[in-house]
Amino acid sequence: MSTPPGQDAPWLVVVDAQRIFADPASDWAAPRFAETLGPLRRLVAEHAGRTVVTRWVPPVTKQGSWVPYFEQFAFADRPADDPLFDLVPEVAQLGVQHVVSAPTFGKWGPTLAGITGQLAHLVLAGVSTDCCVLSTALAAADAGCTVEVVADACAGSSDGAHERALAAMALYAPQIIVR
Repeated sequence: MSTPPGQDAPWLVVVDAQRIFADPASDWAAPRFAETLGPLRRLVAEHAGRTVVTRWVPPVTKQGSWVPYFEQFAFADRPADDPLFDLVPEVAQLGVQHVVSAPTFGKWGPTLAGITGQLAHLVLAGVSTDCCVLSTALAAADAGCTVEVVADACAGSSDGAHERALAAMALYAPQIIVR
């Protein structure tokens, strides 16, 4: 996909490549997480100096819908510096200088926009396709960003959920392109 007029080169956003999603023993494991590592390394090399890695961390204060959420997923109610929320070593070792940690599924917001620019061309990869990648893609597209989702660099909570999320994002073409 070419860069739209007026936009700089694309930024890669690696969404939530964390232990909590990689560990097969985790309640939130993305079964195909390991399969994304090769494509992620390739993408980071292609976007040298223009890559951001995100981390999901629990909100400090649970309010609104986060209250029943953490009642259901109490295992994830830990401090943000808990090793469960660390980047997987394979991603941490890539030397990406920009890391955005947020207590939201979608990572598009002022912090990420401050790095990439408000109307960025974003290339998304990571986990889980059916939660944090989807939430990031929709918010960024709504804000006017051009979004590409690299399907083989994403993993869902299941194969079916991954495919449904990709199909939902494809409905937003040309703002979101799934490749």
